[in-house]
Amino acid sequence: MENKIQLWLTGLYDEETKKEIIRLQKEDPNELKEAFYRDLDFGTGGLRGIMGVGPNRMNKYTVGAATQGLANYLKKSFPDTKISVAIAYDSRINSQFFANITADVLSANNINVFLFDNLRPTPELSFAVRHLKCQSGIVITASHNPKEYNGYKVYWSDGGQLVPPHDKNVIAAVREVDDVKKINFNRNKELVFSIGDEIDEIYLNKIQQLALSPDKIKENANLPIVYTPLHGAGVNLVPRILKKIGFNNIIHVEEQDVIDGNFPTVKSPNPEERSALEMAISKAEKTNAELILATDPDADRVGVGVRDKNGKYILLNGNQTASLLSYYVLLRLKETNKLPQNPMMVKTIVTTELLSEIAKDFGVKMYNVLTGFKYIAEIIRLKENEEKFIGGGEESYGYLFADFVRDKDAVMSCCLIADMAAWAASQNKNLLDILDDIYSKYGYYAESLISITKKGINGQLEIENIMKNFRENPPKKIANSDVVIIKDYKLGKSHNVKENVSTEIDLPKSNVLQFILDDKSCITVRPSGTEPKIKFYFSAISSLKGSEGSTQVKERIKEIENDFKNV
Repeated sequence: MENKIQLWLTGLYDEETKKEIIRLQKEDPNELKEAFYRDLDFGTGGLRGIMGVGPNRMNKYTVGAATQGLANYLKKSFPDTKISVAIAYDSRINSQFFANITADVLSANNINVFLFDNLRPTPELSFAVRHLKCQSGIVITASHNPKEYNGYKVYWSDGGQLVPPHDKNVIAAVREVDDVKKINFNRNKELVFSIGDEIDEIYLNKIQQLALSPDKIKENANLPIVYTPLHGAGVNLVPRILKKIGFNNIIHVEEQDVIDGNFPTVKSPNPEERSALEMAISKAEKTNAELILATDPDADRVGVGVRDKNGKYILLNGNQTASLLSYYVLLRLKETNKLPQNPMMVKTIVTTELLSEIAKDFGVKMYNVLTGFKYIAEIIRLKENEEKFIGGGEESYGYLFADFVRDKDAVMSCCLIADMAAWAASQNKNLLDILDDIYSKYGYYAESLISITKKGINGQLEIENIMKNFRENPPKKIANSDVVIIKDYKLGKSHNVKENVSTEIDLPKSNVLQFILDDKSCITVRPSGTEPKIKFYFSAISSLKGSEGSTQVKERIKEIENDFKNV
């Protein structure tokens, strides 16, 4: 580590960087250690970290090295092609700066760059890669992380995030850029092209065509919808698509329309957290809105709130929204005779099995993949000549229902959620009523998540020890139910405890454990790929009807959670 620090102090780094390192040496040696003890690595979301000096931080040089490594790999991968790369960025501090650094390095390496003229949603970057026939794409974002973070997500020519072998090959190429002298920052202005409105219009037109109930939207054009971008990239395109498909009463949370990477009105710009939607809920209460939509800073995930019969706003979790969207899309495609031949859907292994039941009911194949939307995109690519992708999603509020984008898409999701709300309203129902209809038909499902933050070097060791302990000393019982199956995705083995039989798991290796109980409850344990957290996912099922089933699964989830409170 000391060698790395000296390299940064004596190498071709700017004086501002060197002064900050010297300041940390004197005033904050612990932060200096955190900044230099390792290099940022690619996880499920690519490069992501706290902004600051050092190889374990997001800064000009780590972004430059990542881009130089990517440029080198692209040249090897496409030796006889004039390479093009699209770049987008969100509202975070330094996002535009990092996007321009990325454009500098790519163009200096004789690569064409299509750079968005202002902040844009991450899914539009995926769309642009495909539409402009680029070999790669990059979006500067840290999604829903706190304000001190930023990130760098890389996409391949199919518009999906990097998957094996490209993810490992790119990081290997980045590690070869072990000296700042190897980074070419000299922008070639002739190779950097500004893009913007023209891509917006094509992208929104494609989404507009996905609306499944235009006649019901027309009947309910004045349905009051509160929307907040949480200071992020959905600020323009989400209201535009809602108006484009026919909604007239879009109610803004004006304070959160302000583009600001400090996210001044929220503790965290994460639509999974109720606190992030407090202003939207307040606005909805004042305007009697039927629906609340909230997108994260890069507008790839969406939180949903629905007014119940008592006027209280209920926030849906990611599994509930995924279930609603899957049911609605499949039902309307079937009703309009538009369900294609060989349809398929994709979900992640931590997402509710209710999606599988819904897909099965409509005769649609369901694929299960590892956590990370890049694996959903990979299945779309691998199967696109044999099967037709209908939709997919993950419990962390990300959904996709068309293959012209290859990442989760909150702009598209907002369109379909509002469309579904209008369809429900035409039956004197809301989304909560439709969800009850789904549960009545397929059984009651409940899910929850405990996410524990473990920061820094010590936190990383704690997370490793927790996983090691679960792996070496797996529980025999959880919440008074026997563990009957243990799935270890790192070993690629599924072990039936009662029969003492193991089978192979046909998925890439990943540091994930699943414990399936004799009542079909499921507990999944995994370290986050994008944050210093370990996550525990819980799910329970009941076949009981009505309020009894609802009560049973909620109580069961609490019992399971209680067993993990002291982890």
